[in-house]
Amino acid sequence: MRSIWKGSIAFGLVNVPVKVYSATEDHDIRFHQVHAADGGRIKYNRVCTVCGQTVNYADIDRAYESPEGEKVVLTDEDFSKLPVAEKHEIPVLQFVPADQIDPMLFERSYYLEPDSATAKAYALLAETLDQVDRVGLVHFTLRQKTRLAALRVRDGVLVLQTLLWPDEVRAADFTSLEDVTAPRPQEVKMARTLVESMSDDFDPDQYTDEYQIELRKVLDEAIASGSDRVIHAEPAQAGESDAEVVDLVAALRRSLEATGRGGETTEEPAKKAARPRKKAEPRKKAATHEESETANRSRSAKRKGA
Repeated sequence: MRSIWKGSIAFGLVNVPVKVYSATEDHDIRFHQVHAADGGRIKYNRVCTVCGQTVNYADIDRAYESPEGEKVVLTDEDFSKLPVAEKHEIPVLQFVPADQIDPMLFERSYYLEPDSATAKAYALLAETLDQVDRVGLVHFTLRQKTRLAALRVRDGVLVLQTLLWPDEVRAADFTSLEDVTAPRPQEVKMARTLVESMSDDFDPDQYTDEYQIELRKVLDEAIASGSDRVIHAEPAQAGESDAEVVDLVAALRRSLEATGRGGETTEEPAKKAARPRKKAEPRKKAATHEESETANRSRSAKRKGA
């Protein structure tokens, strides 16, 4: 796992450095939207409705639109001025009984790992929470949003569970329940007997997501059968580094061919260089024009004397 946040828990005067990890993950199979005719991936551009141009992410701000249609544009600077909890601190506000927190309020769960040379303060807080059977209410700032969270222990590990704010839970106001006749005692007794016959300890491992299992089977069978619904992956293209090597080799080969040595291997020149060369005989000095004339006259005089 990779940590998504680092900070510390402020437990009175005790500081507990921690790393935060997502404790849950979605196992649902993901799908992409494609063109039915050729299987091409559908892409979405960020297009401005006023000028019609595609907008870069860096040029996008956030805006609020009131029920009357008034639009207010805010920048990152505006958001940085808002009051938030310390970005790298999780202050404990109070400790409350666990059963007083409505499960409806629980949102996301995160594991906390000690982030210090010694985990003594971490272990102290975890052991204390385990013994008092209470959870800590804390402030937690994640992704520029301040959240209320419950701090508790699970198998010796501190767990942070973000909570919805009270106004984020809708009221269950259904008129269809207003005139419902109260069940009779005999009906309640029989229903309780049925509940008791079906009662057992909770073991999450005995339950499986049958939909995802069957969906995976459909996908695997389609791939194995070579169905026409399967779009096969194209052969992997050689990377830039491989292309550069090929181009380099081709350039070297052309260079050798240009010198008339294209057929030679890299070993042949080395062998030729290793052979001892015969000692070159000293070259005779070329005679000058005057020396040639003197030699000719000398030979002519000898012939006359003879």
